[in-house]
Amino acid sequence: MNLKDFLKVMKDMGFNEVIVDNNSPLNEKIKLLNQINQEIQNCTKCDLHKNRKQAVLGEGNPNSPIMFIGEAPGEEEDKQGRPFVGRAGQLLTKAIETAGYKRSDVYIANINKCRPPNNRTPTIEEQEACFPYLKRQIEIINPSVLCLLGATAYRGIFKRETKITKERGSILDYEGKKVYITYHPAFVLRNPREEPTFFEDIKKALELAFK
Repeated sequence: MNLKDFLKVMKDMGFNEVIVDNNSPLNEKIKLLNQINQEIQNCTKCDLHKNRKQAVLGEGNPNSPIMFIGEAPGEEEDKQGRPFVGRAGQLLTKAIETAGYKRSDVYIANINKCRPPNNRTPTIEEQEACFPYLKRQIEIINPSVLCLLGATAYRGIFKRETKITKERGSILDYEGKKVYITYHPAFVLRNPREEPTFFEDIKKALELAFK
């Protein structure tokens, strides 16, 4: 993401002014995230790069105490170069706002940075190829809470399979960070009765981070 695109994203998120201090910790984080973005745009570690329009790093507040982690970009994300901007993303944004926060308060990313063909689930090999980028993002942003959206995000972090209905609502530990587990918003779109539970989970994760 170049500076022009970054400023457009910030405007879309509600920021009308960006003050740059070249020596600030925030600016250093932005530089490091931009370095990762340059790397993923040229990444060929797995076959997903063959069909992507662009890799999608993530977006949000680099100083946020919470990082939402999903599965992979979908069609709209691949087009726009932003995470969670399709219907599932709109539901996530609504849940965040309903809890009393703004999307610009949080950071949002995915396990995989490239869209899998037909939005299929990324393979374990594809996840492992991409995971070092996410790990660096987590280290740079250094949130106190990770909110994992769905079973694929859970598998990407913990390297084991699970049924999300079993783990949903759990608070686990990952390298000293609290990890809140909930549904992927796409699952909630397919199962509308779970929307109140999903909204409550997002609220709890945010309260855990911002308390």
